[in-house]
Amino acid sequence: MAPLSLDGSMFGLKDRMKSITANHDIRLEEAPILTPEKGEVLIHIKATGICGSDVHFWKTGQIGELKVLGDCILGHESAGVVVAVGNGVTNVAVADRVAIEPGVPCGKCHCCKSGDYNLCPDVAFAGVYPYDGFLQRFMVHKAEYVFKLPDNMTFSQGALVEPLSVVMHAVDRAPLQFGRGVLILGAGPIGLISLEVARASGATPIVIADVAPQRLEFAKEFVARCKTYLVDIRKTPEENAKEIRKLFGTSEYDAPTKILECTGVESSVITACFAVQRAGQIIVVGVGRPVMNNLPFMHISLAEIDLTFINRYHDTWMAGIRALSEGVIILDSLVTHVFPLEQAVEALN
Repeated sequence: MAPLSLDGSMFGLKDRMKSITANHDIRLEEAPILTPEKGEVLIHIKATGICGSDVHFWKTGQIGELKVLGDCILGHESAGVVVAVGNGVTNVAVADRVAIEPGVPCGKCHCCKSGDYNLCPDVAFAGVYPYDGFLQRFMVHKAEYVFKLPDNMTFSQGALVEPLSVVMHAVDRAPLQFGRGVLILGAGPIGLISLEVARASGATPIVIADVAPQRLEFAKEFVARCKTYLVDIRKTPEENAKEIRKLFGTSEYDAPTKILECTGVESSVITACFAVQRAGQIIVVGVGRPVMNNLPFMHISLAEIDLTFINRYHDTWMAGIRALSEGVIILDSLVTHVFPLEQAVEALN
């Protein structure tokens, strides 16, 4: 394989990347720069967000059935510049600035053909073993899952399309209602993006809850009109739910019709079950333990509560780019630190 010529400069066969191993080591090393084949593009990665799942894979070696069985490059929230294209690529060209959808489904199974390609059992998802992710300088990816960025968007904003897509898919399954209350449990990145999406939807009141006061302070700065609730870990989920309900009002009508549960923690899901309005809907966005044993089944049943789950997203990138580029959703303050690739290990730590 010959070195690639990009803008007149010669790049060698190797490039820095960051890899995790099955025994939880993390390191910087070199990897070959690949040549895009038919239907593929080579992208110079300019920004990659670090997700909680990246850290989880590093520290624990698995998320549910997804296990790290060998070396794997992390990273799945990315944007960059196309520097080479394979045969047959027409949707993007060299020098295009792009956001990257990390999952490439098989395109042949029932889920793919029905439009639910996020449920494809054979999806090649960047940063999930054995598929290398985007924490490297150059990456080959299928062109079908690469989307042009408008000139007014930064690479960081392009990378944020991925976590925004998670929330977009959640509210697609549990549409927020204009003028009706919504509760967000968890004020991490996905919870904060949910907060911003709820603001844009016209839902009101909006309450966000967390166990960390500093996260709630950030949430209040992020969306000023939200209400916050500091979860008291000494109380039961039902007791916390009663206190949360008071922030919405005194009647059943006032209770939140939708809850976005963004932690995946069992006690938080139980809190959601007692906080939501009867006949309301809980969308579990967060990823938790493989088994939950203490859900209040009879309460969920008698109140006809819909408990809904999501797995990633599908068909969200173009809409997410439009929402960010037109200022409908503003996520810039979520980028709190920026590191060069050479400091990727420091960034993860």
